[in-house]
Amino acid sequence: MTINCPFAVRILTEFIRAELAKFGFQKGVLGLSGGLDSSVCAALAARALGPGNVLGLRLPYGKSFDADKDDAGIVADGLGIRTETIDIAPMVDAYFERRPTDSRVRRGNKMARERMSILYDYSASEHALILGTSNKTELLIGYGTIHGDMACAINPMGDLYKTQVRQLAAYLEVPERVRLKKPTAGLWDGQTDEDELGLSYAEIDEILFHLVDERENRGDLLARGLDAGKIDRVMALIRSSEFKRQLPPIAKLSVRTVGHDFLYPYDWNK
Repeated sequence: MTINCPFAVRILTEFIRAELAKFGFQKGVLGLSGGLDSSVCAALAARALGPGNVLGLRLPYGKSFDADKDDAGIVADGLGIRTETIDIAPMVDAYFERRPTDSRVRRGNKMARERMSILYDYSASEHALILGTSNKTELLIGYGTIHGDMACAINPMGDLYKTQVRQLAAYLEVPERVRLKKPTAGLWDGQTDEDELGLSYAEIDEILFHLVDERENRGDLLARGLDAGKIDRVMALIRSSEFKRQLPPIAKLSVRTVGHDFLYPYDWNK
């Protein structure tokens, strides 16, 4: 699963430029968490659009993730992109004061959606499109929040497995402290992706690569000596999260239905 980093950077930077230009935009905005994915996305955007056309929003929940906020600042300073910081705690806490819960998942989803709400407001005020930071691993196993971190206008990261994002980070000279830190969604103190998933990203990516890219089946993976329980866990995550990878289905009543028959931009002129 080793990638050609110079080639990938050339393709992804052109993708960012072309997709924004298609809709009349020159600027991009993203949530800059201080983690691996958003740091790589910011580096790609800075190369594609110029640092002055990229805004990274740091959106911490209170003081819980000060180290990540600092890392985001280090990345932004190194790239020369603009940043702004907004504490989402007042907005999130105001909601749960009215709707109390002990569920960390509900609070985490609310935090993710609050961040995206702010990003979309900045998208409008800055006339900038939101750059997505969800990688291929997260998209395939559904590890993300609908209308939260999974929302965006374009996603340069979505065809890179987590382990490939790490390769690209080294090539782009993302600070080592960001590259080596444990991945976290920044949802609660002590939360890490791999602890929550029960597998390492290296294990998940190996299974996903053979299932998705190589189109192998469960028997093929078992023949490779991969663990049956881990294979089943990943396959179950893929199946149960399919709804996260699709646009909401529309019931068909007319001759031309969005998503069924009206599919392409050029349809508008026909």
